[in-house]
Order: sequence, then structure tokens, then C-alpha cells
Amino acid sequence: MFKTKEKFMLARYTRPEMGQIWTDQNKYQDWLEVEILTVEAWSKLGEIPAADAKKIHDNAKFDAKEIARLEKITHHDVVAFTRDVSESLGAEKKWVHYGLTSTDVVDTAQGYLLKQANDILRTDIQKFLDILATQAKKYKDTVMIGRTHGVHAEPITFGLKLATWYSEMKRNQERFEHAARGVEAGKISGAVGTFANIPPEVEAYVTSHLGLRAQEISTQVLPRDLHAEYIQTIALIATSIERFATEIRSLQRTEIHEVEEHFAAGQKGSSAMPHKRNPIGSENVTGLARVLRGHTITALEDVPLWSERDISHSSAERIILPDSTELLDYILHRFGNIVKNLTVFPERMIQNMNETHGLIYSQRVLLKLIDKGLSREAAYDLVQPETARAWDEHRDFRDLLEHNDKVMAYLTEADLDDAFDYHWHLKHVDDIFKRVGLE
Repeated sequence: MFKTKEKFMLARYTRPEMGQIWTDQNKYQDWLEVEILTVEAWSKLGEIPAADAKKIHDNAKFDAKEIARLEKITHHDVVAFTRDVSESLGAEKKWVHYGLTSTDVVDTAQGYLLKQANDILRTDIQKFLDILATQAKKYKDTVMIGRTHGVHAEPITFGLKLATWYSEMKRNQERFEHAARGVEAGKISGAVGTFANIPPEVEAYVTSHLGLRAQEISTQVLPRDLHAEYIQTIALIATSIERFATEIRSLQRTEIHEVEEHFAAGQKGSSAMPHKRNPIGSENVTGLARVLRGHTITALEDVPLWSERDISHSSAERIILPDSTELLDYILHRFGNIVKNLTVFPERMIQNMNETHGLIYSQRVLLKLIDKGLSREAAYDLVQPETARAWDEHRDFRDLLEHNDKVMAYLTEADLDDAFDYHWHLKHVDDIFKRVGLE
């Protein structure tokens, strides 16, 4: 288990860089940073002696184990923290936490923690986009069948499928930037947000030095709709990746087998069946996406706090904020590697495309007949019976058309050659790639 005082997260789903952010040691370090910056701001306003501010800056420190011991007595983590910090100081300790309420420290430091986490997630998202772009271009012309309702529809390319993933992730990148800016915020406005005992200049100083925005208005806490939007955005990104993963799982089914997750030397697919190669990575991120969607309910429940604040959100956020950032970091990294190392079978794609004996060109035949002067209804009624025979009798669709005198009264062999050419369906692929920025 990846363990801190406040949470238990499986190490297998926590990458070290992200996990380090959410340790107690890092949290208390950020709390101390907020306290020190607040003292500096007071000093610059002439309210605290500069010499005392320097002593606090140079000497203030904490001991996580001692904070844990004190919290068992105080039943208040911030009080335990400030008392421990005070032990490292002299008379100047009276300025620590001056004019602050606990949540000024906790929420502002949490905004800074989220900023650190977001910087990792921003990099993750961009790396994943780069992988999608590379693979989409690589397979831009790799023809395969498009499926609707799980049934063969018309030809597409595997690169085009990946381009839809790329476009969706670009939208997710924009959503994430908006939501991340929302939670990268601080408030140093006192017990009910009125700045009664601490001026707005202190808030401006602290937040600017941490690279946070100052929340324009708050109560004792930052408004939790910001965090709800953030968690929902993380869940949406994970759900997009689940959609991509579900497609890989489907395409790896034995009956389709158009792609396959990389199967490493020495890897085992089953304890019982030596032949098995399972899409375990895609299944793994699918399960984790479900966990993240569950966190959205908790985040929404945290919005309606009582009056100017209650503490009901605190226990929940100690779980959902670290877990959500850690899980999305893991998902983006793992699924990015899956896409990067994906095994693709172009010949199988062609084989599957031909499995329905030409039925995938039925719309082209329909439109050819309309172009020859038939009404849509008449053309449809002429084509559909032959599609039914092709389905039911496993006959070649073109051969059935060629032996249908009513159809051939309107169409020539050249018309059928044109209608049954899959290249027709791919003529705008280059244009579509340009539209999504994959030139």
C-alpha cells in the first residue's frame, strides 16, 4: 500500500511523482509556506517587525510525527501544526497564524497542491495527445470497416478512428485547463470571508507568490462548485479513455482480432489457459474510470455546505482529491503506452471488411440508382431484397445485383465498379485530418 497518515492508496495505481505530492510531509510543507508568506505580507504592511518575520522565515519548521501526536490531543490538525511549528521559534511565534482561520491555510495550500498535481496532469495529457497524433498519422490510410450498432457499416481507416480520439482529447485538454484554473486558487479572508482581521493585501501577496489566483469572494472556505467541476472533468477525461479502451477490447476479440495490446515476452494471459492474450491494460483503465465517476457524486455532495462553512467536505476531499489526480495520472500513462505499442493487423482488417460479401457498399448502389432517375423509395425497395439474400444465403452482393435485370436496367458494370470501390469512402480523410489539426 502507498501509505500516508490520512489515506491508503494502492501503490500499483500511484506513480511516484504524483504520490509524493499528497504525502503529509509535502502537505505540511505547503501549510508552512502559506504561514510564512502571510507573515511576510504582514511585515511588508508594517504590522509585524521585519526582524521577527525573518526569524520565522529562517527558523520555522515542523515534525510530522509530532503533529500526529499533538492531533491526538487537540483533535484539530491545524492547531496541532501551528503548535508544533511554534516550538521551533522564540517570542516571534506569536505572529504565526496571525489573523488567519484554519481554512485560509488549508484551502490555499490545497490549491497549491492541486497546482502541483495539475502540472503533472497537463504533461500527461499532452504526451497522450502526441501519441495519438503519431499513431493516427501512421494508420491514416489503413482501411478497415466502420461499425454502427456493432454491425458492419462502411469503410473507414484505423487512423481516422484514432483521429476521433485525438479530437476528443483536445476538447478534454481545454476542459481540464478551465477546471484546473478553478481549483488553483487561494483565500486569505478570515473566518467568514470578510477580511475583518486580515486585509486583502495579504491574500494578494500569498496567492501571487504561490502562483494561484485569489478567489474573488469566499466564505470561510473556497466555494466547492470549483472542486466539483474539477473532479467531474477528471472523470470525463477518464471516461473518454474508457471509450477508447473499450474499442481496443472489442477489436481484440478473437472473432475480430484487428488490434492487440502488446504482449511482452514472458507475459502470461491466464493461469489455466496458456493460449490466452487478454486486453488487461484496457480492462484495467476501464475499472479505474468507474472509480473516478464514483468520486463525482462525492464532489457534488460537497457543494451544499451549511451557511459560511461546515466540515463535512473535509473528510471526503482527503480521499477524492488525491485519488482522482493519482488515478488519472496512472490512466493517462498506462493507456498512452497501450496505444503507443499497439499491435495492428491490417490484413485482418481487410479480411473482416470483405466478410459481408460487399454489403457495405449498399448505400453507394442506392445512390447510383437515384442518380439514374429512380426515386429514393423505388431505389431502396430495389436494393434491399438483394441485401437480404446476401445476408441470408451468404451470397456475393454484387453478383446478385448483376443477375437482377431490374437493377441492371439502370446500372452498368462500370457503375458497379465505382460503387464497390472502397477508396470512394476515404477520399476526404486528408481533409478530416486537417480539420482536427493532424496535417
